[in-house]
Amino acid sequence: MKKLTKKRSKKIGLPPGTPVHIGDEKTAPVTISVINYSETLLNERKLQKIEECFPLIDTSTVPSEGTASSPSGRSCTWINIDGLHKVDIIEKIGANFKLHPLTLEDIVNTEQRPKMEDYGDYLFLVLKMLTYGDKTHEIHTEQVSLILGSNFIISFLEDPGDVFDPVRERLRKSGGKIRKSGADYLAYRLMDAVIDHYYLILEKLGDRIESLEEELVTRPSQTTLHNLHSLKRSMIFLRKSVWPLRELISGLERSESVLIQKTTRVFLRDIYDHTIQVIDTMETFRDMVSGMLDIYLSSISYKMNEIMKVLTIIATIFIPLTFVAGVYGMNFDNMPELRWHWGYFYLWGVMAAIALVMLFYFRKKKWM
Repeated sequence: MKKLTKKRSKKIGLPPGTPVHIGDEKTAPVTISVINYSETLLNERKLQKIEECFPLIDTSTVPSEGTASSPSGRSCTWINIDGLHKVDIIEKIGANFKLHPLTLEDIVNTEQRPKMEDYGDYLFLVLKMLTYGDKTHEIHTEQVSLILGSNFIISFLEDPGDVFDPVRERLRKSGGKIRKSGADYLAYRLMDAVIDHYYLILEKLGDRIESLEEELVTRPSQTTLHNLHSLKRSMIFLRKSVWPLRELISGLERSESVLIQKTTRVFLRDIYDHTIQVIDTMETFRDMVSGMLDIYLSSISYKMNEIMKVLTIIATIFIPLTFVAGVYGMNFDNMPELRWHWGYFYLWGVMAAIALVMLFYFRKKKWM
C-alpha cells in the first residue's frame, strides 16, 4: 500500500535551499528532450547532457505586458527533464538560468503541494500529475515542476511518460495557436493537459464508487470493507493534489508578472473553471465515500437482524413443541394418553398444528 508521505529525514540539519532528492529511489538514467519552435520552424531532439540545451535559449530580452512573448523571429524552447534523482543536473540548470536555491530545493522535493511563486525573471509552478492503476485501483501521484521564463519552459518530472503527448502533437503541427503564441501559452497548455487528465481519474473513481455501492447493499463482506478503505485513501491523494490548484491558478491569473500576457489570462480563467468542476465532483465523491461506511454498517446490521429473526422464529415455534414433548416425557404411570393406540400419531398432529398456526400468525403480523 502506498504511503501518504515520503521520508524527509535526509533534510534534517541542512541549511535552506539545499537540494536533496526526496522521493522514491531510482537508478534509471535522466532523459532530456528539447523542442525549439516558432511559427514557421520546429526542432525536436533528445540530449545526452544538460549543457547541450543552454545555447538553444535566447534570454536576451524580456517581453513587456501586452506584447507577445514570442515575437516574430524569436523562438520558444521547451526543455523536459524526466528524473529528479540526479541532483547535479538540477544544480547545473539552476546555475545557468540563475534559479533561486529554494526553487531547486522544491524541484527535487516531490512532497511539495501545488503552488505558484513569482521570482521576477521567472515563475515557478508545481502541479501533481495523476495516473490511475486499473489493477491496483490506486491513484499514483507524480510531481510536475515548471519554470516559465520569457521565452522558455523547463518541465521537471519524476519518471518518463506523461500526459503531455497531445501538446507535443499540437507543436508538431504548423499553423496552430500554440506555435504562434509564447511560452506562457505553452505553460497554460501543459497545465490544461494535467487538469484534463483529472476527469479521467474522476470517471474511473465514479465507476468504482457505483460498483462498490451496489456491493455494499447486496453482498457486503470483509473484502468490501478493504475496498472501501482503499477508496478513501485514493480520495485523500486526489484531495491533496487538486485543492491547492485553485489557489495556484487564481494567483497566476491575478499575477502582474510581464511573463503572463493578457491573451493568456483568458485561458487561465478557463482552467480555473475546470479546477472548480473537478473540486465539486471530488467533494461529491468524498461525501459519498464517507456515507458508504454507514451503508456497510447498516447492511451488516440488516443481515444480522435477518438471521436473528429467522432463528427467533424457529426458537419460538419450538417452545410449545418442547413443552408438549416435555410433558409426555415425564413417564408418570397415571397418563392415559401414553397407552392410546394412536397417541403417538395424535401427538405429532397436535405439534404440527401448533407450528402451522404459529407460522400463520407470524406471517399475518408480517414478522416473516
